[in-house]
Amino acid sequence: MTAMTTRVADGSGAHGAPGAAGGAQLPASVPEPAAGRTRGLLRTGFGLLGPRHGRHTLSVDDLDTLTLPIGDDGVVIGVDAEGQPAVLGLNRPTPYDVVLIGGLWTAQVFALRAAATGARVAVETGRAQAWTQLVHAMGGGQNGLAVYDVGRVPPQGASAGTPVLVVRDCGMRPPRGRVVSGPWQSVLTLLPYLSPVAPRLLRQARLVGVQRISPGEAGELSRAIALPRGDADALPTLADGLTLWCADRDRQYVMTQPTDAEIGLLGTPRRMD
Repeated sequence: MTAMTTRVADGSGAHGAPGAAGGAQLPASVPEPAAGRTRGLLRTGFGLLGPRHGRHTLSVDDLDTLTLPIGDDGVVIGVDAEGQPAVLGLNRPTPYDVVLIGGLWTAQVFALRAAATGARVAVETGRAQAWTQLVHAMGGGQNGLAVYDVGRVPPQGASAGTPVLVVRDCGMRPPRGRVVSGPWQSVLTLLPYLSPVAPRLLRQARLVGVQRISPGEAGELSRAIALPRGDADALPTLADGLTLWCADRDRQYVMTQPTDAEIGLLGTPRRMD
């Protein structure tokens, strides 16, 4: 929370009228002392006087009550352990790679929500039929979401005004992408399980999300990204929709809770597709 001090001086009148700098004719009914003060104001360029109001000020004792929450902007991907919104900032001026070891349902929710924030979403996938319903719901690819075959994603022309999220849904061994992360273009790579190419992708990623995996995979992953023992033991027991997000030394569990519209389109949370 950041305290912000505000002081507003309200309505001291209109700006100067033409000819004010050279004097102005005052009504004969204005008393001489008042007329002198008014001519002085006019000569300084303040113009005609308007209604007088008291100043609106905030006392020093009240400063702590004037606060403004400061946080990241981006896509709300769920709630944390305290029930607070967890926000993922995908639209960045620098390259940003995300790896999600999890289910298609979660990746599709992220794609929907990213498009709702104004980003264009390009999906690279070998199972276009799994995305068909989502494309139709988004207006047939005309409203921010388009699907391409693997290796066929064209340059997206990302910019600050039109950020892009590329979702790579290319199976266990996604090939190296022709379209990579860059300024205002993030890449989310979906892995259904911990595959042989996962170590390379994990090294490149700025953020790693992990949903329920087997105990053997949890052991491999803990060695790859230095997971604490407690988190590694918890991974095989995670509920549907629950993801452990890892960035450097930060760890956060996030539950993705779908809206009614998302349930109608994608169904309830699930790990398996």
